[in-house]
Amino acid sequence: MPKKFFDRFTRIDYLIARRATGTPQELADKLEISESTLYEYISVMKDLGAPIKYDKFKNTYYYEVSGRFKIKFFEENL
Repeated sequence: MPKKFFDRFTRIDYLIARRATGTPQELADKLEISESTLYEYISVMKDLGAPIKYDKFKNTYYYEVSGRFKIKFFEENL
């Protein structure tokens, strides 16, 4: 997968954690992707266990519990 995928994934995670995504269309615009592509990212995050919800009154995605994604390589010490 291209680096852009991981950059967007990380940015979505950051904005959700801060409850600062805006509407789905606003978030898609921030990421320079289509709204349907945004929904694919959200779906993948949910498949990976993220408890993502949407607040219709505050117009933002949020995590039901505190947490963040960490995408990183960890070396094993054998």
